[in-house]
Amino acid sequence: MKQKQLLIIGFSLCFLFLGACDATTESAEKTASGEKDSVRLASWSQPISEQINLLVDAEKHFFQENNLDITFIPGAGGGDAIKNILTGKADIAFTDPGSLFGALDKGEKLKVIYNIYPQNVFNVVSLKEKNITKPEDLKGKTIGVYSLSSGTRQNLLILLHQVGLTEADVNIVETGLLNFAPLIQGQVDATAATDTGLFLGKQKGLSDVNVMEVKDVLNFPSDVFVVTEEMYEENKELLTTFIKSYQESAEWMMEEPKEAAALAVEHAIDGKDEETNYHIIQLRNEASKNKQGMGYTDINTLQKAADMYRELGLIENQLNLSDDVTNEFIPR
Repeated sequence: MKQKQLLIIGFSLCFLFLGACDATTESAEKTASGEKDSVRLASWSQPISEQINLLVDAEKHFFQENNLDITFIPGAGGGDAIKNILTGKADIAFTDPGSLFGALDKGEKLKVIYNIYPQNVFNVVSLKEKNITKPEDLKGKTIGVYSLSSGTRQNLLILLHQVGLTEADVNIVETGLLNFAPLIQGQVDATAATDTGLFLGKQKGLSDVNVMEVKDVLNFPSDVFVVTEEMYEENKELLTTFIKSYQESAEWMMEEPKEAAALAVEHAIDGKDEETNYHIIQLRNEASKNKQGMGYTDINTLQKAADMYRELGLIENQLNLSDDVTNEFIPR
């Protein structure tokens, strides 16, 4: 009986070994023939300088060297990126947690596979003359946001919530992407923005400001890579290759920000000025830093953000993110 069991185990190991050999042979044959896998990445934005590492594979070969062709699909917001993966127009979404929570709230089956920017990049800015130095000072004030569906509004609500204020305690107005002009002109008392938005505002004459960082209240990711559950289950090898390639490209942007800034002049729609590109790229490099390792998603932090979105009425249902986040693709 014992001999029979040993034979069964031996045959099983042989089959596993042969299967692994077949997979390795298939991969080697694909590489030798020049055939590449392809991945379609749906972004929340147009091709901009802060994403230059995704736009220069023709020159830098981060993805090609790992036998992968990447297609960048522009979008108009994080919801757009998620819509593209749900409709099969893309494989991976470059999106924000708010859009992720909104889709999960509607019952979509999604998986977070990489934490692009672990640092919260949102803030609230006011002129020093207004003497707004803490969230409590925003009560009764007029505050600009990009739009009522944007992350600027959502993060403003988080800041207010921490000191017991609600949207009813302030006057929120849409000012568009150029929202520092109304601030300078005195049309609003404060404006909700991002780190890059603040940098561009200062370039255009904004000075002597107070800045409240939302990360000081709740430091949850600004952007993540998300896939459908089906994509996750059926394409793990492809996703491993994509994440490896992306991380190599992100490390290059950290190590060579000036080269990245120069390439953005040609490849990014907002990249006309190389010096501006450099500063924006450095801001995103800072946002990519993670004490737990690049790309790692802390489920507890993301869960706190989801719980906060529900408290604020931005989503209806209680989300349990334990099954919606994985760190298995992060290079070790």
